[in-house]
Amino acid sequence: MAKKKELKPQREVTKRQLSKWQRQQKRQRIIMAAGIFVVVAVIGVVGSGWYINDYQPLHQTVIRVNDAKFSMDYYIKMLKHYGEGQPFQYMEYIADDVVTLTERNELLRQGAMKLGISVSNSEVDEKLKEGDPPLSKDYRDIARTDLLVDKLRDEYFEQEIPVSAEQRHTMAIFLESESQAAGVRTRLEAGEGFAGLAGELSLESISNSNGGDLGWHSQDALAILLDTSVLADYAFNSEVDILSPPLYDEAKTKWVGYWLVELLERDEETEQVHVQVILLGSEEKAQEIRARLEAGEDFAARAEEFSQHEASREGGGDLGFMGREAMTSALSEFAFDPELELGMLSEPIRDDAVQTEGGYWLVEVAGIDDSRELSGEDRDLLKGRALNDWMESLWDDPENEVESYLDDEEKGWAIQRAISD
Repeated sequence: MAKKKELKPQREVTKRQLSKWQRQQKRQRIIMAAGIFVVVAVIGVVGSGWYINDYQPLHQTVIRVNDAKFSMDYYIKMLKHYGEGQPFQYMEYIADDVVTLTERNELLRQGAMKLGISVSNSEVDEKLKEGDPPLSKDYRDIARTDLLVDKLRDEYFEQEIPVSAEQRHTMAIFLESESQAAGVRTRLEAGEGFAGLAGELSLESISNSNGGDLGWHSQDALAILLDTSVLADYAFNSEVDILSPPLYDEAKTKWVGYWLVELLERDEETEQVHVQVILLGSEEKAQEIRARLEAGEDFAARAEEFSQHEASREGGGDLGFMGREAMTSALSEFAFDPELELGMLSEPIRDDAVQTEGGYWLVEVAGIDDSRELSGEDRDLLKGRALNDWMESLWDDPENEVESYLDDEEKGWAIQRAISD
């Protein structure tokens, strides 16, 4: 027979032992709960900091165009794209432009949809691959906008532009002053060649490089081409082979100006000079203002009234202390002349590195055609203007609601993120 296994007698637990054991269990549960609480609290603090400092700001809406909303994260990505590799100061300069671009691109997308024009995702993907290096998917909206502009111009507005129009074959020279224009007009009437004088003297690039011959254009195309309506208005109200009188164009820009400069102080240690300047659009005007200054008129007052140098005009022409590198070569050559005495006023200093407004046209119509086929270049000019006018109408449409919620502090924060990311 098998031997029966003896059972060990169970040890009885006293009430005191049970109570002690229960207290230990309770203490362990408290310690464990406290540990869990600490871990959760730490995670909560870290998580809330991340949420408050990163997630929440990046996902807040900062731009709205009708029902479309754009987050801070989107704005930062656009800043990075348009300001890639640029310093903080440049990013500050374009911060508002990026807002406007975002608004414009979305208005264009929504407006194009109403015209039945859209761009597929596959087209956008192909456009992204064309970049060198290819654009990331963060910039799909930029690629889509480029494609939409092409489609609007070449499909929709192509139908809006006529094939033929009344045109003029125009010759022109653009000069800096009325007296110069009068002198050149006398030379033309005396038989000097238009092409030679335009190539030598015209301050407008197309007329200068083409010997004054602007070719055949419609009135609208000519105004767009030259960025002024003065010449086109005259040409389409003139007869053939009649040379115009000098035609004043106050808004036409040219790459030439004339400085009047007065040296106020010289700092030998820092190699800087303190100068006061007035920038004029012609030598004739510069000589006139110089004579008034020599007669005792106040430099600052005349700078505020006449100077075309935007950066110094409101300050009476005062540029403060500047080094050579901050000036054009024409200006620095005078200001840093070691023989120059303090308080000396310069003669007019010609500078081909500055842009000024105003000048005089001489115009002659070489031919008239009441219905001539528009060139491809003119059609592109007219389509581009039609597209721009359409975009302006979207901005002006009261049914379009466009808002930016960004203040200067938020823009600064976004710029820092764009630079550091």
